[in-house]
Parts: sequence; C-alpha cells; structure tokens
Amino acid sequence: MLRATIIYDNTTVRQDLPADWGFSCLIETGNEKLLFDTGANGKILMTNMKALGIDPKSIDKVFISHNHFDHTGGLSAFLNANSSVTVYVPDDLRGIRQAREVVYIDRAQPISHGFYSTGVLDRIEQSLVVQSPKGFVVFVGCSHPAMHKILDAAGRYGKLYGIIGGLHGFDQYELFQGLQLICPTHCTQHKAELKKLYGNRIISGGAGTVIVIE
Repeated sequence: MLRATIIYDNTTVRQDLPADWGFSCLIETGNEKLLFDTGANGKILMTNMKALGIDPKSIDKVFISHNHFDHTGGLSAFLNANSSVTVYVPDDLRGIRQAREVVYIDRAQPISHGFYSTGVLDRIEQSLVVQSPKGFVVFVGCSHPAMHKILDAAGRYGKLYGIIGGLHGFDQYELFQGLQLICPTHCTQHKAELKKLYGNRIISGGAGTVIVIE
C-alpha cells in the first residue's frame, strides 16, 4: 500500500487547512513514513499536520526536492518538533543542524526499501521514486528539469504508474501516456489541458487530498 497525504499546497480541499504557495506531502508505505518537502511557511505546515492528525514524531525521514523557499521554508519548524530524522537534500543545500543526520545527494541512489532518488538533475532538483503495488510513483517538487529527464531517471527503477507534485510549465503531454495516475499540484500551469487529455487519470490535489494505491 502507498498512501500520499498532501499537507501543503496552493489550493485546499478543506476549510480548516490553509492554502499557501508551496508543497509538502506525507508518503506512507507499510511502516515507512517520509515527509516530501516542507512548504514555505512553518506555521502553516505544522497547523495542517495537526489538523490532518499527523504526528511529526512518527516521521523518520524528510526528503527535500530542491533549495527553493516554497519547499524548504517549513523545515526548521518541523525539525523543532522532531529532530530525530534523517534529511535527504540536494548537495547545494547547507546549514541544516537540527536533524539526526543529513544526507547530501548528487547521484541517483536508494533512500530506503522502495524509496529512491533520481539524483539531482540539471543541478537543481531531485525527485523521489516510490514503489507501490501497481508500479512506481514519482513525487516531484516543481519539475524544473526537463520532464523527459525526470521520467527517464525514475524509470530506471521500474515501470512507472503515476506522478504527484508540481509540474511547472510542463506541456509535453504525450510523455504521460503510459501513466495511470497524474496529480498536478502547486506550480502546475496547465492543469486544465491535462484534465482534458487524461480525464479520470487526473487527481486534482490540494491540501487535504489523500491518494491510496493498493
């Protein structure tokens, strides 16, 4: 089972969850809980986690996609609540002192069982590839690197089932033809076009959205 709970996004599906520019998502598979990015504002991150019933101390890994404020801004607040985590960051992100361990990533590598980094692509961003019962799901922060590079790097781990996260100005829509789940969030500019093309494969996202793959 893979369960993804969107904690922080530009939009929200619940009135008690503030929306804000940025992205964060809790990913759960079996006994593994990993926080993907931390949004821009620590107060909003922690408020939304509480409203969603997510205990920060239950999380043992944090994965940061890239060194932009809307993905790193909540990290300090999270580490104030739980400093016993391993944080996986691109190798240009320095100054993290509160975590139990900081792992600097450049090249593609495993994070833990069923969790893999694409490595930092185009010197700016890494994506997370997570095994699910139906194939691998790619979690992206903003998709600053070319999408074909992200999908090629992720596809080395196995057949891709879906993609969740910010897609920025991505418009090479044919690259998603093989995907069964597409959840465009945060900075995605062409949500309407994706919805028109891929219909019921699209999940709208927003803070409070929960995606379960069994």
